[in-house]
Amino acid sequence: MLAGWAQAEPLRIATFNTELSRKGPGLLLRDILRGNDPAVGSVVKAIRSVAPDIIVLQGVDYDLENRALNALADQLAVAGLSYPHRFAAPPNAGLQSGADLDGDGKQGRAGDAQGYGRFFGQGAMAVLSRHPFAHDKLQDFSTLLWKDLPGTLYPMNDGKPFAGAKAFATQRLSSNSHWSMLVQTPRFGPVTLLTYHATPPVFDGPEDRNGRRNHDETAFWLHHLEGRIGTPPDGPFVLLGDANLDIDRSEGRADALQSLLTDPKLQDPLPDTPTVKWESTGPMRVDYILPSQDWQIIDAGLHWPAGENTSRHALIWVDLTRR
Repeated sequence: MLAGWAQAEPLRIATFNTELSRKGPGLLLRDILRGNDPAVGSVVKAIRSVAPDIIVLQGVDYDLENRALNALADQLAVAGLSYPHRFAAPPNAGLQSGADLDGDGKQGRAGDAQGYGRFFGQGAMAVLSRHPFAHDKLQDFSTLLWKDLPGTLYPMNDGKPFAGAKAFATQRLSSNSHWSMLVQTPRFGPVTLLTYHATPPVFDGPEDRNGRRNHDETAFWLHHLEGRIGTPPDGPFVLLGDANLDIDRSEGRADALQSLLTDPKLQDPLPDTPTVKWESTGPMRVDYILPSQDWQIIDAGLHWPAGENTSRHALIWVDLTRR
């Protein structure tokens, strides 16, 4: 066991877009089980170096029995980190809709899934924790229809929805998932995680479908925190994940994210800190951890993975205690 885990406080929470997703179902599990995949090894080393109590992962392919997630947790156990509590749920990524969601006149392609994906569960989300989840308190908003978000920016053309009425009636808001999860910690009691992974605000046409959706996936949290959708946290919480947007450098619509970053209920421990290195754009800030105001932030930082075929994202973390 790592020395840092012997401490009763603070609580270390992290988020990490691992970019471990593979091109087909079952391939990630295969590569983890082989035990010599450089990308998997890089992710394990990064998590081991930071040793968070709770970590939200993006870019991990989902399977119905969580075999890939469990295999990854087993690799971490070999490295000295025990995460007995693991969570993943069916995502929208790769979930075929039965409609022509991207308006290209064809159906059944990756762009017609509720969230872009060549197969169901490609590049999904998961959570690993030292502490148990209160599963009866889970709020999974992944089935919320985009049109039902208050003030939706769903693209319209002359008053008619982009890609037609069927797409409008079918398209979910989450490109992956929106979760509100309660974790039972021994020192701080129940802690709520609010987490998501938004679609990139690019790769579309003049209708700006992805840009609008990216905005609304973040705007969702503004509505949730005000009690307009679901039940907002009752106690300390942390909003974290991959917003796929830099308010200063991205092509997307920054209003919702700017509102979150300046929301008086939240704190931003890593302002103006790039979290990803893309060759096409250079460093950008797209990954966020925003604790609620009832936390005292002890420390925060980034860990850049090293090695072959590493993620372009940093693992970002924050150490928290109660005020």
